[in-house]
Amino acid sequence: MRVVRWVTSAKDNRALPWAVVDKSQAALFLFDGKGQPLAAVPVLIGIASGDEASPGVGNKKLADLGPAEKTTPAGRFLAKFGLPVGGERVLWVDYATSVALHPIPRDAAAGEQRRARMLSPDPGDNRITFGCINVPKAFYSRSLRPLFRGKGGYVYVLPDSKPLEEVFPRLRVYAP
Repeated sequence: MRVVRWVTSAKDNRALPWAVVDKSQAALFLFDGKGQPLAAVPVLIGIASGDEASPGVGNKKLADLGPAEKTTPAGRFLAKFGLPVGGERVLWVDYATSVALHPIPRDAAAGEQRRARMLSPDPGDNRITFGCINVPKAFYSRSLRPLFRGKGGYVYVLPDSKPLEEVFPRLRVYAP
């Protein structure tokens, strides 16, 4: 994966832990600050395909979001734990657009079948969230949270349709 090679060789993560979210595969790859791979897990992502958050989406109530606004934006984000949502602190990927990385919410509607979707071999089944990135609870508690707890870390979300170089301009310097 080009992004992994670039981040590792360029040390773009600035010695912080990091993760790559591959939306096309509905997977997250976790790395330590030195670029050593630690884990790979399935993820749930935004219902809508797209690489940018809609303007003003972070200021809206979830109930007011239209289907096209439920995207997981692509890009490089400095993620940190922050303000509680639903009583639990979350890893904010992009606070301005209300995109967080967290376990499947306890209050998720049963009809959404989020746990079953996460285990599906079809990445299309993993598009169910309002834009947040959901991961397995055990992975979040045992791997992600302890690693990102101190200074945070970087989350690189791969695009659905834009070229990698458009989303990650620094990648242009590195050959595929």
